[in-house]
Amino acid sequence: MGEFWPVPEVLAFLAGSWRVERSVRDLASGDEGCFDGTTVFGPLEGGALLHRESGTFVWQGVARPAERTLRFLPGAAGVGTADVRFADGRPFHDLDLTTGRWVADHPCAADLYRGEFTVRDPDHWRTVWRVRGPAKDLVLTTDYARVG
Repeated sequence: MGEFWPVPEVLAFLAGSWRVERSVRDLASGDEGCFDGTTVFGPLEGGALLHRESGTFVWQGVARPAERTLRFLPGAAGVGTADVRFADGRPFHDLDLTTGRWVADHPCAADLYRGEFTVRDPDHWRTVWRVRGPAKDLVLTTDYARVG
């Protein structure tokens, strides 16, 4: 099927539990960290999903609990797409995996977050966020593997 695995319906694909492994590299300082945990995409009204991520983040040798919550709403661009929002409803980015690959931008103050989403098969996908700005120069690579 090629390098990427097309996803006709992104919300149906994401639903369920995923094992998460993330590396974080600060390109300016050379520091590296990692996150290990799980993400659960559970149902919300209207066909939306609540994304809850929890685990342990290790930075400069110090382990701390970490979590985040996002909302994945049906996308305005049609079936197969999603409108990703922060827990408080602010827009984050759009998502369309119908080709198995998507690039999204999110401006945050003076920084720009550019995310590349790729799907390898029905049970594995990856995000690579490149963060550039006056105070940040980061690469965050996250691998997801379906649980169960």
